[in-house]
Amino acid sequence: MRSASRPPGVKRLPVLRALVVAAFSWLCAGLPGLAQAQTAVSAPASAPPQTALPAEVEAALARAKLPRDALAVMVVDAQPGGRAAPRLAHRAQVPVNPASVMKLVTTYAALEQLGPAYTWNTPVYVQGTVQDGSLRGNVYIEGRGDPKLVMERLWMLMRRLQAQGIHVIIGDIVLDRSAFDVPEQDPARFDGEPLRPYNAAPDALLINYKSSVMTFVPDPAAGLARVQYDPPLAGVQRQATVALAARGAECGDWRAALRAELADPARVVFQGVYPGACGERVWPVAAADPRGFAGRAVEGMWRELGGKLTGSVREGKVPQGLKPAFGVTSPTLAEVVRDVNKFSNNVMAQQVFLTLALQKNGVASFDGAREVLRQWWVARLGDAELPLADNGAGLSRDARLTAQALARMLQVAWASPVMPELVASLPISGVDGTLRRSQSRAGTAHLKTGSLRDVMAIAGYVHGASGRRYVLVAMVNHPGAGAARPVLDSLIDWTARDQ
Repeated sequence: MRSASRPPGVKRLPVLRALVVAAFSWLCAGLPGLAQAQTAVSAPASAPPQTALPAEVEAALARAKLPRDALAVMVVDAQPGGRAAPRLAHRAQVPVNPASVMKLVTTYAALEQLGPAYTWNTPVYVQGTVQDGSLRGNVYIEGRGDPKLVMERLWMLMRRLQAQGIHVIIGDIVLDRSAFDVPEQDPARFDGEPLRPYNAAPDALLINYKSSVMTFVPDPAAGLARVQYDPPLAGVQRQATVALAARGAECGDWRAALRAELADPARVVFQGVYPGACGERVWPVAAADPRGFAGRAVEGMWRELGGKLTGSVREGKVPQGLKPAFGVTSPTLAEVVRDVNKFSNNVMAQQVFLTLALQKNGVASFDGAREVLRQWWVARLGDAELPLADNGAGLSRDARLTAQALARMLQVAWASPVMPELVASLPISGVDGTLRRSQSRAGTAHLKTGSLRDVMAIAGYVHGASGRRYVLVAMVNHPGAGAARPVLDSLIDWTARDQ
């Protein structure tokens, strides 16, 4: 999907404070008991739900020129033992494409199975002898699926390697990616946009989301904009400046004005100009050579820190019996899940999904992850219809989920010990993440969003005026789904007005 994922390499957000504030506000509203047994939750006794859509929703559909059967929706009390009947159910049992709201399934399953404090470790091995700052041998970096091995943490890894007394490597740096058994993916296959970061594929050694960030800083006195590139990449020629557009030119489509040539993995060139009216701008771009990106980034960072390498950066496996010299630890799963859901980061979601299989089987594959998810779903939700998760991120034309099944899962999650972490990871309506531009009343809902070419969806929790909490799941599947945002906003507002 066209995710609003956070640009690669930006500073870490103050997650702990956000988690505490969000969790506290929900606790004050009446947190259900956390002693919920980890068993399947049966559906509440059902009375006939409201099937007629509210008048304001019908009106919003008409304005968007969308038929009623484009929408699947369920609104139900958040507590499984609460109201017996949903407030609203329309086509709730029809499997539809959920787009990125599928990330709710992946992240909730991960929080329950791995725990909010789970972390990924990237071990580094040193083979050979160190003398006078030189290592005669190889360095091995073993990828274990860390979703957030961004530029700052790669820098820290290299600094720790230098702290071992190593400044010259008379040998190779070897990258071990064997923890993930996933096929090579064509980044253009999904929508023909291979340079969009949302199309990056998972990798056991995922560095900076396989993306670079170009920062353009205009210098009017010099008549040019300076271009900064992060992370540094070995073997890539990058244009350091670009001419400014004529004085008075509007910002407009500044990316198109640059006429960037980005398809060559060894060269970045701008044939156009940069409008000075734009001020400083950032452009994240996925690697033209995704498989080679990690090697270029590792070597580039090592050399930028003054390190020397006589050999090459290549792929291989850690020799059996070799012990790690040190490891670099990721942020907690709770923080990773927040990035996944707030900013709809596709590749991070796939990393989390594959980690479910890695933890159980020792090697990660999509088939293995889907099986782990299936077993968890059956144990926790019993007869609720299984999702067709595909890659776990919602970046799929094949993923399917019913509004009823997702609503059931969110009810179960509301009674789970990991509920505070899950809820705090969701965008807040009109405030942040992918919901910051929502026209619904600010702060009334914590909802995951999703959008694809023919899909727009929301799912999560809404605070009613009465003090009740509701699960809201709404998914639009239609060629005109891009016009459905006001429809979803009207559903949020209707759900909140429960008095």
